[in-house]
Amino acid sequence: MASKKKVVDKSSTPDYDRYRVLPSEPIILSKQDPDDSDRQEKKKDIEQELEFQRQRLQDLQRRLYAEHKRSLLIVLQAMDTGGKDGTIKHVFSGVNPQGCQVWSFKQPTVEELNHDFLWRYHQHTPQRGMISIFNRSHYEDVLVVRVKQLVTEDVWQKRYQLINEFEHMLTLNNITVIKFYLNISKDEQKRRLESRLENPSKRWKFSRSDIDDRQLWDDYQIAISDAINNCSTGYAPWYIIPANKKSYRNLVVAHIIADTLEAMNPQYPKTEEGLEKITIPD
Repeated sequence: MASKKKVVDKSSTPDYDRYRVLPSEPIILSKQDPDDSDRQEKKKDIEQELEFQRQRLQDLQRRLYAEHKRSLLIVLQAMDTGGKDGTIKHVFSGVNPQGCQVWSFKQPTVEELNHDFLWRYHQHTPQRGMISIFNRSHYEDVLVVRVKQLVTEDVWQKRYQLINEFEHMLTLNNITVIKFYLNISKDEQKRRLESRLENPSKRWKFSRSDIDDRQLWDDYQIAISDAINNCSTGYAPWYIIPANKKSYRNLVVAHIIADTLEAMNPQYPKTEEGLEKITIPD
């Protein structure tokens, strides 16, 4: 017997839009609760809901790919151990890789440094029909460079406007942009770093530079707050996702992405006329 399709009760849908940062309501990152959750269910219940959101995502991604007119750019930012890789793994499990690409941005190469700071990101924005995920992004150029004083304040201050113009240009070219900051506490980061050290299979992820960056925690909190406040726009919003609880983090991100695609409402192309009369020859 075929399983019944789950029906979404809109009246009982959690208000995940509350994690969206409005341009008119600037935030202070240190005051955002990384443990926030409106769910008291067991982890298995959250996983069941996550699976439903993944099914929504898979269906909508197929339609986006088939329509081949628009695309979606997803930006993921976080402190070290914030869960970018885990979010990608658990939210996009089952999505057809033919229509989805992940780009991770490390320290820029010599060639990249010889161009403007947005050059290396622009060439990885999604083609029509595609979903692109930036694992770290152009926001590194107003975060790391600011905190570590790699460029002067006069340089990084001007980049907020350039980033907004870049993202606006993308939206004018039928690329929907949504951005997630995965918000963990300093205590949670410590637990995750210790877990990496204790687990031989995860130790490769650990770097001594993680300790150096941890010493700059407060500076990063200020820089991230400023970046989000300056660059959360109506056309390219930022969402601050409570990320101490991994299962809740995954559910919220999946739900927001699925809602975004649903609002885009991609459609399968019209089929040729008369196909219902065709008989496939032996």
